[in-house]
Amino acid sequence: MAGSGVLEVHLVDAKGLTGNDFLGEIGKIDPYVVVQYRSQERKSSVARDQGKNPSWNEVFKFQINSTAATGQHKLFLRLMDHDTFSRDDFLGEATINVTDLISLGMEHGTWEMSESKHRVVLADKTYHGEIRVSLTFTASAKAQDHAEQVGGWVHSFRQ
Repeated sequence: MAGSGVLEVHLVDAKGLTGNDFLGEIGKIDPYVVVQYRSQERKSSVARDQGKNPSWNEVFKFQINSTAATGQHKLFLRLMDHDTFSRDDFLGEATINVTDLISLGMEHGTWEMSESKHRVVLADKTYHGEIRVSLTFTASAKAQDHAEQVGGWVHSFRQ
C-alpha cells in the first residue's frame, strides 16, 4: 500500500485509569496523552484533577506518507500523569493498528473508524483502563492523481 493523506485522531476520553503516584491518591492524577505515529508526536492538554476518568475531546492530525508496500501502521497512545515537582509518570499505553483504515481510505478517498474503546496496558500487558478514540483517514488528491498517472488503480467518489 503506497500513498499519502491525513490521519485524524479524535481523542475523546479515558475510563478507569490507575496511577502510580505514591504521594497522592488516585483522584489526584492529572492525565494527558502523547499520540504517536512513527516519528510524529502530538500531546493533548493536561486533564487537571480529572483523575481516573479524564475527558479531552481533542483532535490531532498526522501526515501519512506511505511508500512501503508492506508493513504495519500503528498509532500509539501513551497516557501520562503530569507531575509538577517530579518526572511525569507513565500510566499505560494503547496501540491501534491503522493499516486497514489507511488502506480503505486510499481505496475510497476517506474512511472512518467510529468511536471505540481501546485497552490501556503496561509493558507486561496488565490492564490499566481504557481510552476512547475515533479515527479518520483521508487520502490526498495529489496521491490519487499520482497513482492514476503511474497506472495504479484508484477508486474515488469525486464529484
